[in-house]
Amino acid sequence: MATIYEVAALAGVSPATVSRVFNGLTVSEEKQRAVRDAATKLAFVPNRTARRLRKQSSELVALLIPDIENPFFTALARGVEDRAQASGFSVVLCNTDEDPAKEKRYLGIAASEQMAGVILAPASDEVDLGSIAELGRPVVAVDRTTPYPVDAVKVDNRAAGIAAATALFDQGYRRIACIAGPAGIETTEDRFLGWRQVVTARKTVTHDGYLQHANFRVDGGRAAMTALLALDTPPDAVVTTNNLMAVGALQALAAAGIAPAEFGLAVVGELPFLTFAPASVVEVRLPARHLGTTAASMLLERIAGDTTPPRTVVLRAEVKTPEL
Repeated sequence: MATIYEVAALAGVSPATVSRVFNGLTVSEEKQRAVRDAATKLAFVPNRTARRLRKQSSELVALLIPDIENPFFTALARGVEDRAQASGFSVVLCNTDEDPAKEKRYLGIAASEQMAGVILAPASDEVDLGSIAELGRPVVAVDRTTPYPVDAVKVDNRAAGIAAATALFDQGYRRIACIAGPAGIETTEDRFLGWRQVVTARKTVTHDGYLQHANFRVDGGRAAMTALLALDTPPDAVVTTNNLMAVGALQALAAAGIAPAEFGLAVVGELPFLTFAPASVVEVRLPARHLGTTAASMLLERIAGDTTPPRTVVLRAEVKTPEL
């Protein structure tokens, strides 16, 4: 079996450089290519078990997301995996179902398995990072922040809510409702506050029932839209604060015999590709994959030894208005 010294000699670099390449640390592209080419020719396999004992951590990172069935989180996970894989790390995907107890269990597993770090979209504001923090493992919050002083990458969700409501107002709608996610979740609060800012500033027609909270899934959007249509003065348009709730809203409109072109709909996110997307729907598209790659890059920098103060990166959404 080839040794690290043989790889270094063939690549024309030092053994320390070979070690840096296989530990995912910063090395020039030219040297990375030389080392990996030499390793391939010599059939060199890094001794991961020995490295784990030496570093007291593995080459695994945990990714905790609330709903793997949501295409937004699927794209986010792909971004994390792409960036981690390029640096020699593998990703363990954990689906929390927005359940704090399930999230805590996965965090405990990440700690006990000595994973190198964690990326998570917190299930609630009360996320417990104690088990990870005690080990000094880096954590990056993605899509939602945490009360802990850790790195974070998120979208400007309030601006996304403002953009969605403004687009409907500009199309001439005046009774604009909002289907928001569960109360107490950061993305929910920020997006419906953006909607509220617009309807308040534009003095649109409001109703106590125009703000509907639901789960982030199709059934939640369908139930909320059904409730809105049953009001004495139903809305003529609605902002849905995630993609799956928008699918449910479209289903409720169809069940009521209302064509999408007759009712304003704006979604924070993109309708799933298997869903027929009516041309009249406003999409405030979220940079899901970019969120993932950015979060993974931040985590890898921490794993490599970055000790700068925690930072938060805020990305912008992109509005796709209907082609009327």
